[in-house]
Amino acid sequence: MNANRKSMLTSAIVSRAIKDSFIKLNPVSMMRNPVMFVVEVGTVVVLLLTLFPGYFNTSDDIGFNLTVFFILLFTILFANFAEALAEGRGKAQADSLKNSKKEIQANKVVGGNVKVVPSTELRKGDIVVVTQGEMIPGDGEVIEGLASVDESAITGESAPVIKEAGGDFSSVTGGTRVVSDKITVRITSDPGESFIDRMISLVEGAKRQKTPNELALNTLLTSLTLIFLIVVVTLGPIAGYLDIELKVPVLIALLVCLIPTTIGGLLSAIGIAGMDRVTQFNVLAMSGKAVEAAGDINTMILDKTGTITYGNRMASEFVPVGSVSVQTVGEWAAISSEHDETPEGRSVLELMKKQGMGYDASLATGAEFIEFKAETRMSGVDLKDGRKVRKGAVDAVKKWVTAQGGSVPVDLDTSSDSIAREGGTPLAVAVDNRIYGLIYLKDTVKPGMRERFEQLRQMGIKTIMCTGDNPLTAATIAREAGVDDFVAESKPEDKIALIRREQAEGKLVAMTGDGTNDAPALAQADVGLAMNSGTIAAKEAANMVDLDSDPSKIIEVVSIGKQLLMTRGALTTFSIANDIAKYFAIIPAMFILAIPEMSVLNVMGLGSPMSAILSALIFNAIIIPLLIPLAMKGVAYKPMSASKLLSRNLVLYGLGGVIVPFIGIKLIDLVVHLWI
Repeated sequence: MNANRKSMLTSAIVSRAIKDSFIKLNPVSMMRNPVMFVVEVGTVVVLLLTLFPGYFNTSDDIGFNLTVFFILLFTILFANFAEALAEGRGKAQADSLKNSKKEIQANKVVGGNVKVVPSTELRKGDIVVVTQGEMIPGDGEVIEGLASVDESAITGESAPVIKEAGGDFSSVTGGTRVVSDKITVRITSDPGESFIDRMISLVEGAKRQKTPNELALNTLLTSLTLIFLIVVVTLGPIAGYLDIELKVPVLIALLVCLIPTTIGGLLSAIGIAGMDRVTQFNVLAMSGKAVEAAGDINTMILDKTGTITYGNRMASEFVPVGSVSVQTVGEWAAISSEHDETPEGRSVLELMKKQGMGYDASLATGAEFIEFKAETRMSGVDLKDGRKVRKGAVDAVKKWVTAQGGSVPVDLDTSSDSIAREGGTPLAVAVDNRIYGLIYLKDTVKPGMRERFEQLRQMGIKTIMCTGDNPLTAATIAREAGVDDFVAESKPEDKIALIRREQAEGKLVAMTGDGTNDAPALAQADVGLAMNSGTIAAKEAANMVDLDSDPSKIIEVVSIGKQLLMTRGALTTFSIANDIAKYFAIIPAMFILAIPEMSVLNVMGLGSPMSAILSALIFNAIIIPLLIPLAMKGVAYKPMSASKLLSRNLVLYGLGGVIVPFIGIKLIDLVVHLWI
C-alpha cells in the first residue's frame, strides 16, 4: 500500500468518479443525502417547466429555465463527484488487494500426513505446514517453528518479519510469503473472513457507516433545509398578496442557494476521505467512528512490551543470590525453560550454550509444563520426582516460595533492583521453597519514542505506560521513553480498570497493544490500535490495526481524527456564512421591480435581477468543486489549544465564507450580465 500513496489520484480514478457521478443520480442513492435530494427534485421540476411550459400553464423564459436547470444539474454532479472521488481511492486500494489475493495451494496436515489442497477448502482449526518460498494459505497462528515472513503484500514494507510459536508474534496473514525456514500454522478464519477480505471490504467502503458526528451534522443540515423550504414555499403567497410574480425556477434557485448545499455536497466525501487518509498511513480503521473518536482523545494507554520497546526480551545474564553459583542458577533456569516455547524461554537455553554451561536436560523429560499466566506471572515445570521449578516476576516467585514455607534471600531485592534500574527485567528462579537467583532480561526502547510522546503532549494527550514489570524497571523504561505516567505489575484487569477510570472522568481513551492479554483493554478503549505483528485476539478486539506495527502511528491517527472534525466544522461554517452574500444577491432581485426601495440591498451592484440570480446560483455550484481538494486533504492541523483552533477557523472560514461569495458573485455577474 505504501507504494501506492503517491499515485492514488490517477486518471483512472478520476474517470471512474465522473462515471459514478451520473450513476449516483439515482433517486434511491440521492435520498441518503437529503440536502442534495432536494436539489435534485428542484432540478427535475425546472426541467419539466422547460420542456413542457404549456402543460404547466407557464410562460417562463425558456432560456432562463434551461440555464437554471444546467446549473442545478452541475451542482448535483459536482457533489456526487466529490463523494465518488473519495470512494475511488479506496476502490483502487481494494483492487490492488484483490489482485494479490489469489488461489494458494496449502499443505494440510490430515491424520499425521500432509495433503495438498486449495486454500479455499481450509476451515478454521485446520493445520498447515508452510516452508520457504511458499505462500501462507490463510490467517492463522504459528504453533510450531520460526520463520521470516514477507508481508509486503499487506504492509508495503519490504523487510521481512519474524514469526514464531508462542508469545505475541505468532499471528500470520494469508497471502504473505515465508522467505526462510518452516512453520506449522493453525488456521483461524474461514474462507471469506480473512484479514485481507476484511481489508477489501473496509477500503471499498461497503460497510462504512456514518459516524455520530456525521449523523448529527446531517440532521442539522436536514433541519435547515426544511426551514428554508418552508420559507421559500410561503414566499409565493406573500408575493401574490403584494402583486409580485415570483416564477417557480426563481424560487427553486433561491431555495438551492439558501440551503447548505456546499457542506451537504461535501459531507460524505469528508468522512470517506478521513478513513482513506488513515489507510494511507497503513492503519486499517474498522469504522469511521474510531477515526472520529481519535480526534477527541484525552488519554493514551500503551502496553510496554512490543509497543514502546521492541519486545524481544532476551536472557543476557544469570545472577545468583545467597551462596548459589552461576552454574546452578543457569541449570535450574534452563530446566524451567526446557518446554517453554516463548522467545524469553528459548533465549535462556541459548544463553546456556553461549556461556558453555551444561545441564541435565533429562530432568525435564516427562515433566509437566506450567504455562505462564497473567494471573500467576510465572511459568515452570513440575518434575517427576516431585520437585517444582518456577521462573517469573520476582514478587510473584517470592509469594510462591513464602507460601511453601521458604525464605527470601537477603540480597534478592538488591540484585533485582539493580537490574531494574538498568532498564532490564529480572526473573526469579526457584525450586520448591528456595530462590536460587535471577535471569537478567534485556529489552530496548524503540528509537524516536520520546519525541513522538512529546508531540502527543503538545496535543494535550496524556500518555500512560502499562507493564507487568516491577516499579523500578517500569520507572526506568518510562523515563527513557518519555511517557507521562506508568502502571507497574499490571494485569489485564488493571488495564481495563485504568481505562474505565479515565472514561468515568469524561475522557476518551486510546489503547495500543499487541498481545492476547491486551485484547480486553483494546476492546474497552474508545480507540483500540492493535499491532499487525501481534496476536489475532488483539487484532480482533481493536477497532484499528496498524499494518506497520508502529505504536507511535497513533499520533498520525489522532491528527487525522482532528483533521476530520475540523474539516467538517470549517466547511460547515464556510457554507452557512456563504448565505449572507446570497441574501444580498437574490432577495433584491426578486422584489426590486415591485419594491424599488429594495435596491438599497443590492450592495454588490449586480447588473440585473436575472444576472443576480444566475450569478448566485453559479457561485453556489462552482464552490463545491473548488472545495473538493480541501475536503479530500483535510484542514491542516497544528498542535495548539482548542480555543486557538476555534478562533483561527472562525476567522479563516467564517469571515472568509462571508467575504469570498461577495467577490465571487460580483465577478460572475460581470460576465453573466454581458452574456444575457
